[in-house]
Amino acid sequence: MMKKLILAAGVLAALASCGNRPSSAPTETPEAKAARMEWFSRAKLGIFIHWGIYSRGDWSESWSFHNGVVSMEDYFAQEADFTAANYDPAAWVQLIRESGAKYTVITSKHHDGFALWDTKAGDVSAVKSSAAARDVLTPFVQEVRRQGGLKLGLYYSLIDWPREDYPNVFRAGPARYDIDKEPERWQHFLSFNSAQLRELSEAYNPDLYWFDGDWEFSSEQWDAPGIVRMLREYNPQVVINSRIAGNGDYDTPELGVPVVRPQSPWWETCMTINDSWGFRKKDTDYKSPDTVLRMLVDCMSLGGNLLLDIGPRADGTIPQEQIDMLRELGRWTSKHAEAVYPSRAGIPAGHVQAYTTLNQAGDILYLYFPYAPNESIEIKGLKSRIKKVRVVGTDEQLPWKLYNDIDWSAAPGVCYISVPSRVLDPRMTVLAVEMESPVTLYEGAGQVISFNE
Repeated sequence: MMKKLILAAGVLAALASCGNRPSSAPTETPEAKAARMEWFSRAKLGIFIHWGIYSRGDWSESWSFHNGVVSMEDYFAQEADFTAANYDPAAWVQLIRESGAKYTVITSKHHDGFALWDTKAGDVSAVKSSAAARDVLTPFVQEVRRQGGLKLGLYYSLIDWPREDYPNVFRAGPARYDIDKEPERWQHFLSFNSAQLRELSEAYNPDLYWFDGDWEFSSEQWDAPGIVRMLREYNPQVVINSRIAGNGDYDTPELGVPVVRPQSPWWETCMTINDSWGFRKKDTDYKSPDTVLRMLVDCMSLGGNLLLDIGPRADGTIPQEQIDMLRELGRWTSKHAEAVYPSRAGIPAGHVQAYTTLNQAGDILYLYFPYAPNESIEIKGLKSRIKKVRVVGTDEQLPWKLYNDIDWSAAPGVCYISVPSRVLDPRMTVLAVEMESPVTLYEGAGQVISFNE
């Protein structure tokens, strides 16, 4: 059934009364922002969770009714199947921690307006309108805080297509109204958003807000700067993604690792574990652990994070394929922890046929091999002197040899590292090349000897 969700204007105004206050805080310095973003830059892996009434598994989250695949009435009929009957938030959090992730982001509310917490600002929620009849967000947050080791992120959609005070509904068809002609109606919706965000901040104090849906209106129309100011009144250290009309802290390319590093010093790629964000009964096209590991180290080599999505079922169970994936990620990240979390972007392509990162000091070059080397590994253009080469996750040191290190040439010699098959990881082998000084590179076209005076 169609949801008509307009609260009394006075109630929303009271809940959002401070939403547009100018901030008295001083402008953040680059150094202060770098310090605030430090945990995010070191996290490398996060786990995204899409869970809602769409988790029955027949249709996609929100987009299915927006695109006319299913009627809105049939879409919301799924509330009767959102039972959370086998939901175990402690097991969820334990699994996420086992994966090696350092943060998690859960959908507090998608574009359909269905809230996982006991929102007082609206009537569509797990508590008020689903078979679960209870708050399912709070137990998850409590487990994240109790178990430790994870930063908490909350996904929040600025869009709420079913609400009568939200202008746009379906991809095809006219909008309900023009916000320029009915500004009070639009402000009523903005007050609703502000009220819900205040509830989330007051109840959960998240470390990160993951916004979505900003494409439908401008920064000014959303009052995006005002939203950011409001959130930072609750938590000055909160990290906010870019999908709030350019007012966030980091970039969020979706469903594909960038070919070149994004301009922002901080970024993450959000990626599905199969082809869907939420659970879909017919979607068995799961990525292999090897594929996901390549995506992870590809992001790391460019200085970013991977936010890998899982989709629990409506009863709260997680498909076994997703459990297996996270556990295998955990095996690999645990073994290679030194080459994951403190790492930063690696060296340019062309120096070695591998993914690369550097440690924070810059004097260890990590090499990630998703293949078994046939003979030896070649590194060229490395001007820094090598102290030793070892296999990460073991005590094994490897032999290496430098050829053609000629004193008259600007181009350094070429290093070859022998890698026996017995040291290879089943998924991806990592080598640590330790240097006498921070890595410096030669990136020229080579040099010929000349006797011309």
